[in-house]
Amino acid sequence: MAVGTSRPAETHGALLCQSDGPDALGIDPDDLPDGLVVADETGRVICFNNAAVRITTVSKADALGLPLDRALPLEDLKGRRWWTLTDPYGGLATRVGQPERNLLLPGGREVLVSARYVRECPTGPIRRLVISLRGTEARRRTERSHAELIATVAHELRSPLTSVKGFTATLLAKWERFTDDQKRLMLETVDADANRVTRLIAELLDISRIDSGRLEVRRQPVDVAAAVGRHIQAHIASGQSPDRFLVRIQRQLPDLWADPDKIDQVLGNLLENAVRHGEGTVTIEVAPASAKDDEKGTAVTVSDEGPGIPEESMGRVFTRFWRGSKRGGTGLGLYIVKGIVEAHGGTITVGRGPGGGAEFRFILPVGAPAYLA
Repeated sequence: MAVGTSRPAETHGALLCQSDGPDALGIDPDDLPDGLVVADETGRVICFNNAAVRITTVSKADALGLPLDRALPLEDLKGRRWWTLTDPYGGLATRVGQPERNLLLPGGREVLVSARYVRECPTGPIRRLVISLRGTEARRRTERSHAELIATVAHELRSPLTSVKGFTATLLAKWERFTDDQKRLMLETVDADANRVTRLIAELLDISRIDSGRLEVRRQPVDVAAAVGRHIQAHIASGQSPDRFLVRIQRQLPDLWADPDKIDQVLGNLLENAVRHGEGTVTIEVAPASAKDDEKGTAVTVSDEGPGIPEESMGRVFTRFWRGSKRGGTGLGLYIVKGIVEAHGGTITVGRGPGGGAEFRFILPVGAPAYLA
């Protein structure tokens, strides 16, 4: 059954919307980000905005005035004609609309469709049928991102857990056969793998909080220079040469109120990247933000003398799973770093350093929290 063919209709091909459309709403339908299609009480299209044109590839001139099932010939995923199946004009008078669902346009292109039935009284005839259209690209990207996250987590967890399971099973079964040195070596490996799992779980929790906007920042006075020194000493203690690091700390740094644990996380990640993936001297500079930064705060710059980051990859550095030319790690660290800096109200950028390597620069705003002002 064709939609709305039970009554003759005027042709509204020359109209964008009738008089009770954009003027009454105070907004032009073409300003809406989603596709908007409106059919009148006879089932003929009286509004077809620019977003609907983009999504359906049907011109506005062709759509206006047509019966809805011809202007918007939708099918469900089983190939059934959607308007015949739902029968908005001839169906139950108590229906108020259709929830959003995936439907198919001609050619098999997927689109998200929801509908609202506008009636003058709760069980009266439909006066307007309002349809919202959205593309599925953003949802598909989100689904792919979630799938990649699950696959990455599964891969990263499998290796350490397999190691832990193997060593513990071996120790339990053959404890008396190993020397104390062999036992210590196996237990140290188990401990390192357990730490790796703990770090991964912490990263996942951070991503969850960043994505949901629930990352808490507990502001305290932070001595960035001292924090940098602690991280460098940790690298030296793990075998790096002291000559590998060059630290420049300007005097009279502005007071910085930030979350010390999260700032440690940012510094640790940037220094680890510079040491592991960069070459030559790793330079850390802490200074007040300059006039060219166009903001007040403490600026921290970490650069190396390695091959750097290709220009075409600069825009993807802070996205999930970016690992650069060298594999290893989860590719989540810089995504978390950016989330932490932005949660503090700061900014972070990446570029090419004076020595040709990668240069990361983040700026944290100064000043005490509002409750202390």
